[in-house]
This record gives sequence, structure tokens and C-alpha cells, in this order.
Amino acid sequence: MIRWHARVSGFAVAALAACLVTAPATAATDVAAMREFVDAAIKPLMAEHKLPGMAVAVTVDGQAFFFNYGVASRETNQPVSEATIFELGSVSKVFTATLGLHAQALGKLSLEDHPSRFMPALKGRAIDRATLLHLGTYTAGGLPLQLPDDVSDDKHIVPYFRDFRPDAKPGARRKYSNASIGLFGHITALALRRDFADAVETELLPKLGLAHTYIRVPARAMADHAWGYDSDSKPRRVNPGVFDAEAYGVKSTSADMIRFVQVNLDASSLEEPVRRAVDGTHTGYFSVGTMVQGLGWEQYPYPVSLERLLQGNSETIILESNAARRVAPGLGGPRLFNKTGSTAGFGAYLAFVPDQRIGIVLLANRNYPIPDRVRTGASILDWLAAHTK
Repeated sequence: MIRWHARVSGFAVAALAACLVTAPATAATDVAAMREFVDAAIKPLMAEHKLPGMAVAVTVDGQAFFFNYGVASRETNQPVSEATIFELGSVSKVFTATLGLHAQALGKLSLEDHPSRFMPALKGRAIDRATLLHLGTYTAGGLPLQLPDDVSDDKHIVPYFRDFRPDAKPGARRKYSNASIGLFGHITALALRRDFADAVETELLPKLGLAHTYIRVPARAMADHAWGYDSDSKPRRVNPGVFDAEAYGVKSTSADMIRFVQVNLDASSLEEPVRRAVDGTHTGYFSVGTMVQGLGWEQYPYPVSLERLLQGNSETIILESNAARRVAPGLGGPRLFNKTGSTAGFGAYLAFVPDQRIGIVLLANRNYPIPDRVRTGASILDWLAAHTK
């Protein structure tokens, strides 16, 4: 059985082993030992990257454990807790995907629909060759990571997509894109005849049991809203923009996010339409390098080597266009699911393994390198698999 060392920051990478543990956990949860391991993983990470605060949560067989570090605000020295609200960045895309699949479960749309069903002005345009599935998996033909600066408000959405010229056939290449998932979410809202943020906050989140997750943080919750810090250590929060809610606008706590991981590990307690939606985000559609792209979540056969996990979360996969291959329906076997998220002042990572009934949430109020998030999360997941039942 291969073990990982607890220190997972950049200066200790060479000490890490190459593969996640494959054997099932056999021992009862030792909370003191868990805290010792998590502390040894997180404290050097925070020191290396000068992270003001972190909220870490893990789940084992439906039980949540919380580990909080540092401050939510350097100005007030308010300590981080499981109630501290962090920006999730692109983890928001999982909620957009879940809302779309919920709309499908309600019969409001189909993943096989084309954009013009809900946006008639796009009829006959190049973007209309793609389906909602292509938009949700970033395979619609090369939509960019960010919308151009001149797409500054909603009135520019239709002209931009009407004039878009793809550089590949739908389904041929995957290019990670806020514009792509943004249009998916926009169309979902049109299908539901709701404002997107309203649909998420009043329809989806309550059904998931998430009472402290928001797109628009209300006044009553602002006291728990962390400040993020940029590369110059200046406090900041995310700026509004076109498709911000759909692509990177969700804010939440580690308590709610570990609840979200738990319902992804086992959605049986949810109402039927939302259960189908959550389960639907676990379907893999396109093989892209070392990972399989679903709607929201990215997945890997488990156990997965650290090298493969890092490759799947690399700049090559995030920033470049990559060949995509449609996978056969019913991809089976144990899998690890993960998603990273970043804004200028925050960094997030969620990962879970349904067959092991384990998962992790890492929330920080500074954007730090994704490879270190992945190494840290994988090392803690490996410890959980080896030391819990």
C-alpha cells in the first residue's frame, strides 16, 4: 500500500508517492489522527502561498469533519469557520450543470436541443450546430475562456453568438470556456422562464439542502462573507459581468459544500427530479487527455495516479484546445470526481470518490496554484481511504 507524505506544498512535492491507495479502508475514523494529518498538509501550504485563511472539510460515510485555519479578513482578524462564505469560482459550473439537468428532468429542455429552440435569433448560425450537451461540456467548437470585453451586458449576448465562427465541429475538441457554460446556463434560465440567479437560489439550492450558498450574498450573511486577497495582498471580491452567475458566481461555506459533496456521494435522499440531476452530472461524455469531461464534474478511473490527476487539471487542459473523444454510455467502475475554481481573490477544490464514500472541500481566500490544491486534496483523500471505514 502506497502512502503519501503529509507535506504537499511545492517544496515537498518530491516526497509524495505516485498513486492513490487502492485497498478499502478498514479502521474506524480516528479524528485526532485525521486532524494531525490535515494540519500537516494544510499549514505548510498556507505558509508557502501566504494564504490568509482556509476552510477544510472532509466526509467519511456521511459524517462531516471540519478543520479551519487563519482569518476570513486580515482587516478584522475574523477567524475562518465552517460558516465562512468563500467565492467558489468555477466550482459554480457544477451548479449550472445541475440546474440544466434539473430542467431536463422537469421536461423543460433536452441536452440534445440546439440553442435556437430558446434563442430563435441563432437559427441557422454556426453556434446552432452545437447542442446543449456540447455547450455544457465545452465542446461546441472553440468558444473562448472569457467573453470579449465588448460583450459588456446582456444586449450583446445574441450578436456575439450569432457571429461566432467555430474552429472545430461540435464534439471534436474541448476548450474550457466560461462563454460555453454561460450560454448553457442562459438557455436553461430561458427554458425555465426564470432569471438564472433566482432559479439557482430559490429552486435548486433549497432542494439540495444548501441554506448558506448564494449567487447574491444577502445582507444578513455579509458578516460571514470572507474577503479575498489578490497577488498584491489587496482585499477584493469578484466583479460582476456577463455570465458571471453561470460560470463563476456562486459563494458558499465549507459546511454547505461538504453537504453538496455528500449528496453527490449519495443522492437517494433528494426529490426525484433533483436526484436525477445530481446523478446526471456523474455521466462522462468526452475523453480529454487523462480525464473524462461530464457536465460540471471532471472524472477519472479510481485509483488514479497523481500524475494523471495533475495532467487533467493542468494549464494545457484548462487553457488550450484539446482533442475530445465521445465515450461509450454507461462508463462504469470506481471513479474520482473533482472540480477546481478560482477568482482573483479565492481558490477552491472539491473532490470525492463514491465507492469509498469519501470527499474533501478546500476553500481559501487567496488564489493559489491548482497543482498544490490537487496534491493536497489527493493526499487527504488517500489518508481517508487508508484510515477510515
